[in-house]
Amino acid sequence: KQKKRHMGDTKHFCPVSLKENFVLYPGLQEYAAKYKEKIYYFSTSENRDKFLKNPEEYVAHKEPLQAPPLRVCLLGIHGAGKSTCARQIADKLGIFHIQFEEYLQELILPKTKKKVGPSFDEDREDDKKLPEELEDFSQTITKTKTDKSKQEVQLTDEEEAIKANLMDDMELPPKVLDKIVPDWWKKEPFRSTGFILDGFPRTSDEGSYLSVQGLCPDVAVCIQVEEEDILDRLFPLRLKQWKDRRRKKKEYKKMLKELKAKKRV
Repeated sequence: KQKKRHMGDTKHFCPVSLKENFVLYPGLQEYAAKYKEKIYYFSTSENRDKFLKNPEEYVAHKEPLQAPPLRVCLLGIHGAGKSTCARQIADKLGIFHIQFEEYLQELILPKTKKKVGPSFDEDREDDKKLPEELEDFSQTITKTKTDKSKQEVQLTDEEEAIKANLMDDMELPPKVLDKIVPDWWKKEPFRSTGFILDGFPRTSDEGSYLSVQGLCPDVAVCIQVEEEDILDRLFPLRLKQWKDRRRKKKEYKKMLKELKAKKRV
C-alpha cells in the first residue's frame, strides 16, 4: 500500500495543461516530478519537462490556482431534444449554449444566403424553370434569374466541407475543426465562462479529435429517447413543411397558367 503523497496545487491534474490550455487534464504517475516537497503529475513527458524548466510559472503563489469553468458536451440523435435541454441548462448555470449545426450554418450563410440541409426547403431548379415558349415572353423573370446566377459566390474548400457536412452528413476534416472547436476552450469569452456544446462530438473520430487536442469536456451527457417519441415530435413539423412546398408549387403553376393566358391574348 502506497503512503499518502503530499500532492501539489493541482492534485492529480496536470498543472501545465491547466496553465496553457485552461483544462483539467488528469496526470499520470509515470510522469511525476517533485518540487518543494510536493508531488505533481503530468499528462505527458513534454509537459513534465516544461514544468521542470520553470516550475514557478505553473504553481500557485499568493492565490490558489483558478479552476476552469464547466464545459459540457450534450449528445443525442436528431429530435432527442438536445437544444431544448441545452438552453435550459445554459440559462441555469450562466454558461454559453453552442448549437454545433447552427454554428456551421452561420459560417456559410453569408455566401449561401439561406440555410442548407435536409431539414430546410431546398428550391429545385427544375421546379422553377420556365417552359421554353414563355422564356421570351417573361424577359424580366429570366433576367432576374441570370443576374442571380452571376452573383453566386464560390465557396472555399473549408466552406464546401461544411456544406457537405450539413447536406450529406460528410465528416468534417481536422483542418476545418481546427478553425472552429479549439476557440471554445482557449479564447474569450468562452474560456472564462464555460459552455454547453450541443451536438458535438457526433462520431468516434470527432471524439478522438477532442482527445488528441487535449480539449476535455468536464461532462458528456447522452440523451436517449424512444423512437416513437421522436416521430411524434418531428412528424408534425415535417408534414407542415411538405404542405408548404405543395402550396408554393401550386402557386407557381398558377403563375405559369396566367402567363400562358396573357401570351395568347
